[in-house]
Amino acid sequence: MTKVLVPFDFSEQAQNALDFTLAISEKLENARIVVLHVVEVPSSANLGTMGGGEMIPEMDNQIFFIELMDRRKKQFKELEEKYAASSFNLTTKITLGNAFSGIDDAINDEEPDLVIMGSKGTSGLEEILIGSNTEKVVRTAKCPVLTVKSKVDPVNFKKIVFASDFREDDSVLVSRIITLQKLFDADLYLVIVNTPSNFETTRESSMRIKTFVNHNKIENAVAEIYNSTSEEAGIVEFAEDIDADLIAMATHGHTGFIHLMTGSIAEDVVNHAKRPVMTFKISKK
Repeated sequence: MTKVLVPFDFSEQAQNALDFTLAISEKLENARIVVLHVVEVPSSANLGTMGGGEMIPEMDNQIFFIELMDRRKKQFKELEEKYAASSFNLTTKITLGNAFSGIDDAINDEEPDLVIMGSKGTSGLEEILIGSNTEKVVRTAKCPVLTVKSKVDPVNFKKIVFASDFREDDSVLVSRIITLQKLFDADLYLVIVNTPSNFETTRESSMRIKTFVNHNKIENAVAEIYNSTSEEAGIVEFAEDIDADLIAMATHGHTGFIHLMTGSIAEDVVNHAKRPVMTFKISKK
């Protein structure tokens, strides 16, 4: 059984992620989908005003919250009924609290094999100051995370880009990459991005990819060396150049001070790529 967690906030991006999940679930054996909605609890501090500074009476806040909960429960019941006869099992879950914390708790409680979630991406000052819930999940989730920004049909996926420096050989990561390739019956493009600040010869890069392919017995793989100004820009540009269907990457999941100092290439790619991105946490040695 493959268990997939889908955070769902009733936005267009969340619907795209759910549609994507439903489509690939037809390819999975005994798939179980858990659709999660996190309702943020109202308080006078964060929900007490409307645009223009007008105060909302506390009683109106409570009424709004109760009506919202009833509406969400009804919507989720209709969703479960709609797919009751499907080949996959779909259940729903509503929790209260902060969106990221709710998703993080659900990952720990449900222990899914995969999280699929929508993302709008951010840029400029917003990206620097707050990032997004999707980026936080990518950084901290112990399971693979697949982000979807637009309406895409995974049935037609034929090109997967796996970007890495291929210096680490994680058996779990390799297994997931091969499983992903077989799921879509796709060609796998193994790419190293060469940058001015981290330059190496094509021969060195090519030999490392070749060793990775041979050691892990990977088939239908194409080795690519791509030059760009930064790793994240190169990954996005290469995927655009070959019209890839999916980008796959590994992440160390750094948090706190280390993350602020180093940033995260995977999060930047999730943020800026137009196509779906799947991230895998590298196992700690």
